Amino acid sequence: MNSRLVLINIVRWVVLLLIQILLLRNLSFYNLATPFVYILFLLLIPFGTPNLLLYLIAFITGLTLDAFYDTLGVHTTACVTLVFVRISFISLTMNRDGFDEPEPTLGNMGFKWFILYAFLCTISHHLVLFFLETFRLAEFSYTLLRCFFSAIFTLFSVILIEFVFYNRKMR
Repeated sequence: MNSRLVLINIVRWVVLLLIQILLLRNLSFYNLATPFVYILFLLLIPFGTPNLLLYLIAFITGLTLDAFYDTLGVHTTACVTLVFVRISFISLTMNRDGFDEPEPTLGNMGFKWFILYAFLCTISHHLVLFFLETFRLAEFSYTLLRCFFSAIFTLFSVILIEFVFYNRKMR
C-alpha cells in the first residue's frame, strides 16, 4: 500500500469518527433510526490490507467509539463483526489474487455489488450493536425495528456520501 493511500485512509478515519462523535451521536429519529456513518471507513479499507490488520483497525475504531459513547465494548464487537462479514463476503465474491481496483468503493465496484456488500455489512453491524446494547429478549421486536430503520438510514447515508465524494469509473 502506498503512502498516499495510507494518508487518505487516516484522514477518512479521523473525519468519519469526528462526524459520528460530534454530529451524529445525539441524532435519532423517534429513537428508532440512528445513523452510524463511521462504518463507511471500515467498508472502504483497501482490498490488499491483511486480515489481522483489518481486525486491529476495527478493534481500535470500535474502542474509540466506545470511549465516547460509554458502551463498554458494544461498538468494538460490532466493528469486529462487520470486518468478519466483510472478509467473508469479499472472499466469496472476488478472486483474492488479482484485484483490479484498490478499494471497494461504489465507483470502482459497481452499484449492485456495493449495495449488497454495504447492506450485509451494515445489517451485521447493527444486529450485533443493538442486541448487545439492549441485551434482553423482552424487547426483541423493538430492537429488530431499531436495527432495520437504523440500517436503512445508515445505508442511505453511506450511499449518499459515496455519490458525493467518489467519482464513478467508466467501465
